[in-house]
Amino acid sequence: MPHARLPSVPSVLPRRRLIFPLWLCIAATTLLVLFHTYSSLPFLAAHWYYPATMVVGAFVAGATPEGGGAVAFPVLNIFLSVDRVLARDFSLMVQSIGMTSASLLILSRKESRLADFRPLLWWVPVAFLGFILGMATLQGVRVPVIQALFLSLIAAFALVYLRSPHRGYAEAVAGAKPRDHAITIVVLLLGGLCASLFGTGADILLYTLLVTRFALKEKRATEISIMLMASLSVLGYAWRGLVQGELTAFQVQTWLCAAPVVLVMAPLGSAVLRRVSHEWMLRGIVVLNLGQLAYFNLVRPTWEKTLWSVGFTVVLLVLFTRVMGMVGAHRRRRAALPTA
Repeated sequence: MPHARLPSVPSVLPRRRLIFPLWLCIAATTLLVLFHTYSSLPFLAAHWYYPATMVVGAFVAGATPEGGGAVAFPVLNIFLSVDRVLARDFSLMVQSIGMTSASLLILSRKESRLADFRPLLWWVPVAFLGFILGMATLQGVRVPVIQALFLSLIAAFALVYLRSPHRGYAEAVAGAKPRDHAITIVVLLLGGLCASLFGTGADILLYTLLVTRFALKEKRATEISIMLMASLSVLGYAWRGLVQGELTAFQVQTWLCAAPVVLVMAPLGSAVLRRVSHEWMLRGIVVLNLGQLAYFNLVRPTWEKTLWSVGFTVVLLVLFTRVMGMVGAHRRRRAALPTA
């Protein structure tokens, strides 16, 4: 008697490519219900600048190593004079949707190898530990110092990165030694500290480490840094809301106004990253970041803002230039190896 033919594995298991459309449907429906319950169209009309900001911010989050907070934090806190804590929390809240959406798009691609993202299983807890430490120890730092540090960080990174030989060759983190793990832990802790101050920054630091110390290809490093910041944003959002209990109804309403925008724009940025010249996108980011730093120092200028901005920018330019130079060293050593 012939045996009945069993269905193939692909016909039993859900196809990976269906994960992202399913996520979009579930997330969009949930956000619509939450908006109807906790927010309103009049509130949206009165606070239109929150979702408008994230049209650009979420695209940047999905297409570059800088999170959506790289746009949201300075626009809200510096341009619109929104309280620093509210701007930081808003950055975490919208990234928890936008960068998660971009992460699921990345994971759903058939060419993505899940094993390449395995280090995130221990990187995320370390970065979150840094976030908790920052929430406990750094919140008393003066606001102009935090603003200057943030703007100097994103401007210095973008400028040095554009002018550096940032072409890695590795597809995944491999062959890490104890020294590599130690350096990674330090970078992740610093990234968590940054996120506790302005809701982003861990992705920038991790990306710099990946393209220098581990010589990862820039698009793979971008994908991993997006996924780290997505996870840290979800955990940070939960920490602020569930553990500290300090999120207000107003913050939830502004999040619900912007969340549908980032749900679409962040994965759109990730998709565009695969199809357009990375150099032109980087030039745009450099102009944006330098413009933000200039605005901060030229509008209502003070000596405190100027001195901190100059000091942070010089130090970070030197630091990023030094570590980005490691990429060139990697390339020269690799070119010197005998070919098979």
